[in-house]
Amino acid sequence: MTSDRWPYINMSIPIVCFVGRSNSGKTTFIERVIPELVRAGYKVATVKHAGHGFDLDTEGKDSWRHKRAGASSVAVLSKGSMALFADVSDQPTVEEVRDRFLDESYDLIIAEGWKHEGYPKIVIIRDRFGEVPLSTEGLLAVVSDKPIDLDVPAFGLDDVSAVASLIMTHFPRSARSEHEMEI
Repeated sequence: MTSDRWPYINMSIPIVCFVGRSNSGKTTFIERVIPELVRAGYKVATVKHAGHGFDLDTEGKDSWRHKRAGASSVAVLSKGSMALFADVSDQPTVEEVRDRFLDESYDLIIAEGWKHEGYPKIVIIRDRFGEVPLSTEGLLAVVSDKPIDLDVPAFGLDDVSAVASLIMTHFPRSARSEHEMEI
């Protein structure tokens, strides 16, 4: 099922992106919004875009050794946790990550990055609008320490609760999640 307003969203797990230039405070703002959503009963997943690549596996650990030996994918499991290190041919989209790795129990995916994709976005601006080239299509809000004149809600960098409320208004928890919380 898709939404009339956001036709590219799988309604089972909606995606909202936080975008902005490097070092604008996206990660810090996201880590402040997540607890607000969790307190409201949301189960949140995050997906981070690392434009310059990354290496999470630690040299010398068994998973690193398996990968170095030639395994295309290595999963590390423990009670309550899982990590997967896998080769991918291209950069997967957030939808591909959602559809392949996240079950239906999540209420929301917060993606950091993907400013040029068609996902609903909240932009973090520290200097001026336009510092990060992006379309205003799908723009839900602006978070900034400067006055911004756009036809979307604008919040200050400390308006975390208001941004969380905006997200909850646009992406209400599913009836399935609310039923699970009552059990």
